[in-house]
Amino acid sequence: MVLLPLLTSMLLSSYFHPGSVVDAQRSFTIRNITLSVEPSAEVPRGTNVTIRCTAVVSSSGQEPLNRKYSIYQGSNNIYTKNTITSEDLLYLLPDARVSNTGKYKCAINIEGKNMQSDATKLTVTGLSKPTLHLNKGVVSEGEDVTARCTAPGETGFIFFILDVDSKIIEEKLVNSTEVEFKLRFSSVGYHKVHCTYSVLMMPDSFKSEESNTITVSVKEMSITPVLEIYPQSRIYEGDVLSITCTIRNMAFNPSTAPIYLYLSQGTRLLSSGDTKVNYSTVALAEDPMDFECRLEIGTVAKVTTKMVPVTELFSTPTITMSPTVVFQREDMSLTCNSEKVASERINRENVTYSLEPPNFLLTSTKPGVFSGKTMMYEFNYTCVAQAKGITKYSATLSVKPKVLVSIPKISVVQGRAVLGEPFEILCHSDIGSYPINYTLLWDYEPLNTTTVWLPKEQARFKVTIRRPEEINKFMCEAKNNLKITQDPLSKRLNATVIVPLTEPTLTILPELAEVSEGDQLYLICGTKGSPPVTFKFYRVGDEQPKFTTTSNINHTHYRVNELTKGHGGTYYCEAINQANNVFSERVTVEVQMALWKKALIGGICLVVLSLLVLGCVLYFKSKRGKKEADAELSERSATL
Repeated sequence: MVLLPLLTSMLLSSYFHPGSVVDAQRSFTIRNITLSVEPSAEVPRGTNVTIRCTAVVSSSGQEPLNRKYSIYQGSNNIYTKNTITSEDLLYLLPDARVSNTGKYKCAINIEGKNMQSDATKLTVTGLSKPTLHLNKGVVSEGEDVTARCTAPGETGFIFFILDVDSKIIEEKLVNSTEVEFKLRFSSVGYHKVHCTYSVLMMPDSFKSEESNTITVSVKEMSITPVLEIYPQSRIYEGDVLSITCTIRNMAFNPSTAPIYLYLSQGTRLLSSGDTKVNYSTVALAEDPMDFECRLEIGTVAKVTTKMVPVTELFSTPTITMSPTVVFQREDMSLTCNSEKVASERINRENVTYSLEPPNFLLTSTKPGVFSGKTMMYEFNYTCVAQAKGITKYSATLSVKPKVLVSIPKISVVQGRAVLGEPFEILCHSDIGSYPINYTLLWDYEPLNTTTVWLPKEQARFKVTIRRPEEINKFMCEAKNNLKITQDPLSKRLNATVIVPLTEPTLTILPELAEVSEGDQLYLICGTKGSPPVTFKFYRVGDEQPKFTTTSNINHTHYRVNELTKGHGGTYYCEAINQANNVFSERVTVEVQMALWKKALIGGICLVVLSLLVLGCVLYFKSKRGKKEADAELSERSATL
């Protein structure tokens, strides 16, 4: 009892071991499977080919294994067999064809365990020559012919191609060795017909050689279209044309197909019928008088054409304007005229003229001439000429009246002028047709003229003035109409004139010799020129100005309170306006010692001097007293 569970456990562990199958009696493993092609992997068409599948299986026990073999061509399963024998599986391809070309694989399944061989390619070379058969060799135009193309002995999907006179006429893909084509010849003569085919083995295809060539003779049908146009002599505009489209040799029509007749003029279909077509129209020189009579029988088409020359009664009118350039509300005249007239049919007086739109603000003064005032805006006119029911139109004439130039405006380009320097004066009119001639005047005397052709252009004049009052002498004149003698004139130029600054003068107060510590120092900078003026005071050695101010007068000052020795140095000033900037000469300021300091030093010196004098006096007195004492003592000694 103890051994039974142990035996069961051993059997289960053996059954589920990878790479083998185990039951109570046997176990097996598929070791290898291969596929080979005999007699070789590349064979000519008609060879008996054998596909051999060899499987190597190891097993225990005596019971045979159930084997399921599958043969694949590409991804398609083409053969399956169940067997219990261990012999190789053979798949036969008798009388091989190109359609048998492909990659083959072999697969085996034994009780749920699978293995597949590597792919081996079989190539079958050579295709049979196609054969072509036609049911007729001699036909008439439009008659049907049946062509049959055969690929003897081939298999698989075959792509057939039919050629007539080296041109591909039709193609068909079939799963058959033969195919039929329907032919219909529409041109007379001899035509050569042959066929080819290709066996499709994706992604490749294999093409055959050309079939036998058959020559087909196509005879012309005697039935033809007839086109008749009356009158047949010289035709003028307005003449009525009678046109007939019929069939000749109708009795010799061999075809049973329905008959159609079509009468056309250019691309316009005029009429149609079965045996006869009649049509009437008025001859016009401006239209192409090319007529076509077309006969259709099945797929056969026969055509005859005629061109009818038409003589003009009168030529297309032209319209002209006088004068060629006009301004709004000016007088103008339009003239309509047909240069050529067929005098053998009509007189020139028979041609009447009118305007479209009809006489709009213009009146006819004589035949073909219309006069009046120009419009305020662009307007289009067309001349209409009529005679004998024929109407012709001229090309449209666009009358674009010009606009008189308005009073010009005069200004300085940058808004200001600098005295003595060149500046530009701009002349401009808000309204007026181009080109416009602008003239710059100096007290009504012309200085210069320029022409403006486009809106983006400007009339600019470069000038220079020496005195400010000269700015008001400039004026502008604008002109775009030569007929006008009094041209618009602008107002006098009114602009700011900037007078450049003169070299400034730097004045020091008090006088340089009197500048002392504790005093107030005034640096006064003055110049001449147009204000506002910006003044800057500098001391040499300092990066920034000591003082900056803007004044509407031409001078200013910089004050230094409580002068010290540190305020000494070299000073200068700068004056700036819209025209220029100028610098003064440099002035050196030396700060003297204060008076009280001088007095103190003088007093101290006097005291020291007095003390020295006193000391000297006392010294000399002491020395003299000693001498006198010594003398008196000597005298006293001598006396004794």
